[in-house]
Amino acid sequence: MEWRKSHDEEFYLQGSNFRLQQREFLQDVREHVARFFHSKAENTFLVQNLSIGFNIFLDGLSADHKFLLVTSDYPSINYPVESRGFSCDYALANEHLEQNILAKIETFKPSVLALSLVQYASGIKIDLSFIKKLKENYPELLIVGDGTQFCGTNAFNFGTSGFDVLISSGYKWMLAGYGNGFVLLKDQVNQHLYQKRINYPLPTEPFLKDRSLLSLCFEPGHLDTLNFGTLKQSILLFESLGTDFISNRLQSIGEMARKALTARGLLSSAVVARGEHATIFNIPTSTELNKRLQEANIIVTPRGDGLRLSFHFYNTVADLEKLLSVLDQK
Repeated sequence: MEWRKSHDEEFYLQGSNFRLQQREFLQDVREHVARFFHSKAENTFLVQNLSIGFNIFLDGLSADHKFLLVTSDYPSINYPVESRGFSCDYALANEHLEQNILAKIETFKPSVLALSLVQYASGIKIDLSFIKKLKENYPELLIVGDGTQFCGTNAFNFGTSGFDVLISSGYKWMLAGYGNGFVLLKDQVNQHLYQKRINYPLPTEPFLKDRSLLSLCFEPGHLDTLNFGTLKQSILLFESLGTDFISNRLQSIGEMARKALTARGLLSSAVVARGEHATIFNIPTSTELNKRLQEANIIVTPRGDGLRLSFHFYNTVADLEKLLSVLDQK
C-alpha cells in the first residue's frame, strides 16, 4: 500500500516525465520475476493475467497440435484450446491424476499437455516430480502449466522443472493485485511459436529497438508500472519472508485443515486419497451454511458443486478453529 501510494504521488508530481524510465523499470521487474522463479530474463514476459498470456501462446501454435487437458480444469485453460478447434482429450482429475495422464499419453499421443499445477476448485495438486519425469520420458511433449493457484506457495525452479511454459496471474497467492502476470518459456519453445512471422521484418522504430518477436507478441502494447511494480514488491516481500517459511506455514495449516475437514466427512474421496495437496478445499454447500459463514465474516467462493476454502501463510490456527466452529453448528 505504501509503495503504490508513493508510485502514484510521483506520477502526479512528475507527469509525463514519470514514464521516461519505464523501459528500465519494466526490465527490472522481468529480472525480479526471472530470478524468483529461476527463469531466463530474455524468456520472461509480462502479461496482464494468465488468460491473456495463454491465449497469446495458443495463437502462436500451429493448428495441428493435439492437446491433453484435465477435466474440470480452469475455464481459461480448457475453453481457449477447445474453442480454437485443437484436437483434445482429457485426463480425469481424481486421486489417480498422474496415472490418468500417462494412460492418455499412451493412447491419444498428444503434442501438448496443458494443465493447472493446482486445480482451482478442488485443490488437487499435480506431482511436480511426475512432471519432471514425464518430460524426461517424452521430451517432445510440450508441457504448459497454469501457475495461478501455485506460484507464491512454494519455491519453484522453472529451469529445472519439467515445464516448457509456465503462465500465471499475480493476483492470487502472489498477493500482487490485479493487472499483472507473467509468462516463462524454455528456449526450445521458441521454435513452436509464431513461425509464420519468423521471416517478416521486425519494426525498426527506435522505441522498439532490441524487442524480440516473442516480446512483441506477448507484450504488444504499453505496460502499467503500478501493476507490474506491485508484482515486484510482492516478490521482494516473499524473498524477505523466505519461501521455506511460506511453504512450511502452508504445509502446517493445510494439513491441519485437511485432517479436520476429512474427520467431518466434508472432502471428496479423491482429495482424501491423494498424497500432497494444496491449501484449497471444496466442501458441500447449503443456504444455511452460506449464511452462517457470511455472518462469521468468513470469505468463501462457490466453485463446482460446493464452496472453496483457501488458506495462505497469514492464516492462523485461530482462523481454522473459527471456521470449524461455524461448520460444526447445527
